[in-house]
Amino acid sequence: MGDWDHLHEMYNKGYSADQIADAAACGYNPYEFDIDAYGYSSDEWEAVDGNFSSEIVEVNPELEAIFERLVDSAEAFYKLTNRYLQIWGELGELYAEIEYGIKRHKPHTKGSDGKLGNDFIEIKTISPEKNNEEVRVKRAGNFNKLLIVKISTDFTFESQLIARKDLPKGEGKHAKASWSRKQQK
Repeated sequence: MGDWDHLHEMYNKGYSADQIADAAACGYNPYEFDIDAYGYSSDEWEAVDGNFSSEIVEVNPELEAIFERLVDSAEAFYKLTNRYLQIWGELGELYAEIEYGIKRHKPHTKGSDGKLGNDFIEIKTISPEKNNEEVRVKRAGNFNKLLIVKISTDFTFESQLIARKDLPKGEGKHAKASWSRKQQK
């Protein structure tokens, strides 16, 4: 079997383009992986996997209270002065930490903003002041996923997590990612 034959087989069996891309990235078809052949019991694997829930995030209640006060203060300031406080990036990162459980890096760490499990996450915020709903991210950055946090004029937050491989391809120093309503949280 040639180096790429498994990809043709996957196509012929009806696998999706994303599944075939995953197989091309790792060099084999991960969807036909036989865990029992490696000495693990698939029954045990399911039991361990069944205990995992990506929805359960342990949040520091003090951090959550500070975040809520910051949002309330920014909203009150806007109502009083008709001017926005320029704290969008920090609000977006705090939201990501609270909503997703992202562990942020120390300040001024280059390449990404934090980690979620084994993934390095870059966080970009779309503020109510932005005219377009897209962000720019450095292609040279050390991140696996991009989290876009969108803050609306009424100070509500939405977010979208995008795998790096799903970002538009190109040659420039930056990639642009547009807000898409289909994957928001």
